[in-house]
Amino acid sequence: MAVGRARCWGWPVNEILAANAEKTELQGRPTAESLQAARDVGAFALRTPREYGGSWTSATDIARLLSALGRDCPSTAWVVGTCLTSKTLAAGRFAPAVERELFADPDALFCGSGNPAGGRAEPVPGGVRLTGRWASTSGCEDATWAGLGVVLDGVFSYAVVPTADLAIDRTWHVAGMRGTGSHTLVADLVVPSERVAALQLPGPPQDMLLYGLSVLGPVVGATFGALDVVTAMFASDRKPFMTQYTRMGESPGARHWLADAGRLARRAERTMLAVAAEADAPGVTGADHIRSQADLANAARDCRSAVELMLDLHGSSGFATGNALQRFWRDVAVGSRHPHLNPYLAAERAGAALAG
Repeated sequence: MAVGRARCWGWPVNEILAANAEKTELQGRPTAESLQAARDVGAFALRTPREYGGSWTSATDIARLLSALGRDCPSTAWVVGTCLTSKTLAAGRFAPAVERELFADPDALFCGSGNPAGGRAEPVPGGVRLTGRWASTSGCEDATWAGLGVVLDGVFSYAVVPTADLAIDRTWHVAGMRGTGSHTLVADLVVPSERVAALQLPGPPQDMLLYGLSVLGPVVGATFGALDVVTAMFASDRKPFMTQYTRMGESPGARHWLADAGRLARRAERTMLAVAAEADAPGVTGADHIRSQADLANAARDCRSAVELMLDLHGSSGFATGNALQRFWRDVAVGSRHPHLNPYLAAERAGAALAG
């Protein structure tokens, strides 16, 4: 079954996201209306443990929801994906008292960065001192908690900190996914030791697949959002310039381009859902993860190729700042190049696995 808009599940969230998408980009973070709409459909509770009132949803449902949200606002969908990743990393790693504090509000927004390169952690009386910077932390301006990757006594660990205790350096100045507010968190504080837990590297294969889906889902949604824009153009009185055609649909070449764009978008969607089904199945191995990483990267490239065809169809007017197509194009171009979707590293790992 194709991934539909969230409204097809009885939710009005897409109309709200679509109405606020441009403002989200302009202000560099999801609007309050968009965040509330996502919260209302349980998007921020997707990986809150069930014992704390969350849904702890399957990878398949997560992929469907992220794509449905991304069809109208990829930035808001991206922040939802970051939240569920951070909650997955935090769940089950801390003492019950800490977990009750973290998940007291099952719909709280989490943000996080697993990259410890810019920060330091050292034991001190009363806890662990965190200093440094964690870049590209999506949703940090609106999050309640931040999960920060650190190396503590030579062990890769995860520290959870109230974002109110951190400074934000507004460093996110990029071409696409502008509305994610992926700024840099700056720390200089002591965190209670019970809020720092060791992390297994690499993580469980199911979780690693989920992390890849959390960034692919918004990209697939953005691709279908772009397809909506171009399909609407075919239904209008727009015609190919400098031709005798009276409508776009009269051109066999234009129809062929549109069909190819749709085929690539649907193939990316099928790949996404196949990887999600694998993540939900028991017995997923590290080898399965390596193979599926390549599938995720290929799906991301299909999304880019599909949007390029749509830009050809729309022509230069598709790049007008008031045209949603150029926003989807930029969001796909940036989001599809996340490290979880890196094509050459995925190929490298797959080749190494096949070569033994």
